[in-house]
Amino acid sequence: MSFVIGVDIGTGSTKAVLCTLDGEVVAVARRDHAPSLPQPGWAEMDPERDWWGDVVEVLAELDSTDVVAVCVSGLGPCVVQTDDDLRPRRPAILYGVDTRSTREIAEITAQLGADAILERCGKDLSSQAIGPKLSWLRRAAGDAWRPQDRWFSAHTYVVAQLTGEWVLDHHTASQCDPFYDIHRQDWATDWVEAVLPGLALPRLVWPSEQVGVVRRDAAALTGLAEGTPVVAGTVDAWAEAFSVGVRRPGDLMLMYGSTMFFVQVLSAPTSVRGLWTTSGVEHGSHTLAAGMATSGTVTTWLQELTGGAPFETLLAEAAVVPAGSEGLVLLPYFSGERTPIYDPLARGVIAGLTLRHGRGHLLRAAYEGIACGVRQILDLFDSVGTAGAAGRIVAVGGGTQGGLWTQIVSDVAGVRQTVPQQTIGASYGDALLAAIGIGAVPPDTDWTTPDHVVVPDPATRSTYASLLQTFTELYPATRDQIHRLAQTAL
Repeated sequence: MSFVIGVDIGTGSTKAVLCTLDGEVVAVARRDHAPSLPQPGWAEMDPERDWWGDVVEVLAELDSTDVVAVCVSGLGPCVVQTDDDLRPRRPAILYGVDTRSTREIAEITAQLGADAILERCGKDLSSQAIGPKLSWLRRAAGDAWRPQDRWFSAHTYVVAQLTGEWVLDHHTASQCDPFYDIHRQDWATDWVEAVLPGLALPRLVWPSEQVGVVRRDAAALTGLAEGTPVVAGTVDAWAEAFSVGVRRPGDLMLMYGSTMFFVQVLSAPTSVRGLWTTSGVEHGSHTLAAGMATSGTVTTWLQELTGGAPFETLLAEAAVVPAGSEGLVLLPYFSGERTPIYDPLARGVIAGLTLRHGRGHLLRAAYEGIACGVRQILDLFDSVGTAGAAGRIVAVGGGTQGGLWTQIVSDVAGVRQTVPQQTIGASYGDALLAAIGIGAVPPDTDWTTPDHVVVPDPATRSTYASLLQTFTELYPATRDQIHRLAQTAL
């Protein structure tokens, strides 16, 4: 029997899954890690330890006998520059949760023009974009800047370690604004030269393309056979969307994880201020996306803050708190915010606290605050019209377990969510991409099966309508004060 391996490098862990060619999960391996937060607004990881080192360990744990292909996805877009031997120049800068490039975003926007960037790249420059992060690296390096250095996201760094190939999939490239033309689906080389003259660019591929084979030294470390095909992979959220069959125009994935993420398949590219148009997973496709900066990480923070009780205990306490958390409202902007406000200086706010509120109230208020952000983003999708209005919504990620969080989101946002049977995540999508990439299964193969549908509870409608109004008013009412506090901490 033949097998494929999918590996995903996430914000909190690396997971690998061994699957048969019909999607049966045979074995799973995992290693936990965490980003470093050395300064306010910074989020980093060590590529050699947290990316490659963890991948080596999870691959070595799985039985590689009869493995016919491997594919890797990863958190992103991230950026790390290396020398020719893949030694990082400095820690990797993470995706939109790292907001250090605010100055570079403003400078590049002024240089190229906000409207021109939106039209050509499909989105405004934000902390999610790689171009400003690379510009920050140039400024930080000064005279030591080497534009000929190779640069990688998390999964492409591992692909290079496995194969020696320097590639970037079209989806990740489409988040390297302003260096990628979303309409031509190719590098915008004139803008590359205008912003970072001489910058070397990787070869573009689609996520399901085979890009190389496992080298001898990588085989010795991982247990994979030398010569095993390696498929390109992509950013984890898009691999996860692929894993649950979000592949038709209108399909939307809502990912409950460390951050809340949205991926919807488009019938044609569009440029919408406040949302991200990107290249998709399948050849020539496009998607519309959005992302919050902190979601599951807020609940983890609350668990630690309130004494580290088992999370099941906190969930049980939150479940008996009435809708509206008895007068609490939480703004989940603990690391700034991406969609919909795009404010790197936003911060978390908990309003309405009294002495009778306990940790269950706080957890429910966190879920409700995140759900209000979800509602705002889905309204933004709907405002696009037929090009972006959500059709089938598929809920994925660790936050779907237990049911409380998904129910609150359905209640606040007024939407139905399908939860699939297999919620193992992006690594499962990677395994399918590996099988498709070597032609072991047809390109339209779909391994997903629905489990249940979450529907809104009409009894909470009026409570959450009032909560949403308060949530929406609270951010602009406190923005100036919060910005002053955030600047003080920088």
